[in-house]
Amino acid sequence: MKNLKLILYLIFFSSVFLLSASDINGRVTISAKDKPNDDGSSIIVKWEYAGNADSFALFRKSVNDTSWQMVKSFPTSIHKYVDEDVVRNLPYQYGIRVKTDTMLSEMVTTKPVAAKAQFFDTGKILILVLILSYFGILLYFVGAAKKGKSLFIRKIAGLDALDEAVGRATEMGKPILFIPGISSMSDIATIAAVNILGPVAKKVAEYGTDLLVPNRDPIVASVTQEVVKESYLEAGRPDLFNPNKVWFLTDSQFAYAAAVQGIMVRERPATILLLGMFYAESLLLAETGNSTGAIQIAGTDAVDQLPFFITSCDYTIMGEELYAAGAYLSKEPTLLSSIKAQDYGKLVIFATLLLGIILGLLKSNWLINILTVR
Repeated sequence: MKNLKLILYLIFFSSVFLLSASDINGRVTISAKDKPNDDGSSIIVKWEYAGNADSFALFRKSVNDTSWQMVKSFPTSIHKYVDEDVVRNLPYQYGIRVKTDTMLSEMVTTKPVAAKAQFFDTGKILILVLILSYFGILLYFVGAAKKGKSLFIRKIAGLDALDEAVGRATEMGKPILFIPGISSMSDIATIAAVNILGPVAKKVAEYGTDLLVPNRDPIVASVTQEVVKESYLEAGRPDLFNPNKVWFLTDSQFAYAAAVQGIMVRERPATILLLGMFYAESLLLAETGNSTGAIQIAGTDAVDQLPFFITSCDYTIMGEELYAAGAYLSKEPTLLSSIKAQDYGKLVIFATLLLGIILGLLKSNWLINILTVR
């Protein structure tokens, strides 16, 4: 009789456990999918459970695995996991088990899913639209310039003074000293200075004046020598080009500054052009040039050095004016079109910022939502 009661108790509790486990399995759902808009390095796993539980145990196996491996245990407040430890294009299967005080449910699994790289990130469509819009504006201005339409760029006093400066040097029979900064060709300010050097050298060749271009960087020296040579050729005066007057001095900052100061004192140039990237030597060069009585035109995007040039030079080209100088002097349609397209782009950005401020004051976030890259 006692054995019979024991058997009945075992049957009863086993049936309760099985019913509970079945109830857990019936209320657990799990899904896995490739994460969109990525490089194929992650899979998103989500699960839902409506009953009471202490935690969830997530498992994973690939098509190459023979057994399940536990990924991580999660509290009941978390129902999502992004698996970033996957191999691209390799199918994975995920399983979830619910833990309670008295039981552990059977595993509920997903279908195999593989992480694949997407060709295009749809969260960045706005960036594509903006890029295409900019190129559309650029192509429009390039076409307009080639058809002879005049593209207006505001006057830059320092660049307008170049004709006067070159003419003064010619009248005085003195050279023009061009200093393309002390940085390398990887610096945008140096590139801008070289773009200015071309039109200046062409004008100097037309006037038959000497041009001195000492360089701190050997690569910049080679580039400036070729630019000056090409400019003399375009002016029809290749015979006036002297490669020894476009040379490399030294790569030491203050040794270069001392050498240039010596050139200023000895040669007494009528015009000094300080264009490019400058550092602590800027005031030394500008003050020495000022003491020689030369007309000085300086230009840099180094904000810290602008005050020294403003106080020591006759004209100062500041910030983005330096980048626009090459287009301003050469009147090249492609360069002018680029400047105009950038100006319109800045206008659009300014209008967007103004609209955003107004909407922010009105506590509206729709513009932020549109411009947010997901």
